[in-house]
Amino acid sequence: MTLNVYLSGEIHTDWREQIIEGARDLDIRFSAPVTDHDASDDCGVAILGAEPDKFWHDNKGARLNAIRTRTGIEQADVVVVRFGEKYRQWNAAFDAGYAAALGKALVVLHGPEHQHALKEVDAAALAVAQHPAQVVAILRYVLTGALPA
Repeated sequence: MTLNVYLSGEIHTDWREQIIEGARDLDIRFSAPVTDHDASDDCGVAILGAEPDKFWHDNKGARLNAIRTRTGIEQADVVVVRFGEKYRQWNAAFDAGYAAALGKALVVLHGPEHQHALKEVDAAALAVAQHPAQVVAILRYVLTGALPA
């Protein structure tokens, strides 16, 4: 069985690479949003033309990014959403809610400092992990039934 896994959320650390590397021997197809911050912010105006108002600049980019994000979440068997330590990640919360509304298997990844703030998101998840290695162990278990050594 091939598992389609969408990796959403925080873009400032290497958590995606840790999961992909840890799961390299598993039958998993990973997808993710564009993680180049500047490209993600400016894609709308780069493709569709400049906007003098920052709201419309951001709106164009958000809409183009939504094509990729919605498609990735809709095609996923499992959606992993990472909430990082630094920035307010409203987009990550939105992605988690969208995945939950679609009935996707949702795994949330965050440290204990966000436990209270994310209690509703955590309640919608099938698993809440604190480290990328735990996500790898979840994916390995789902695909093989093997527990960590």
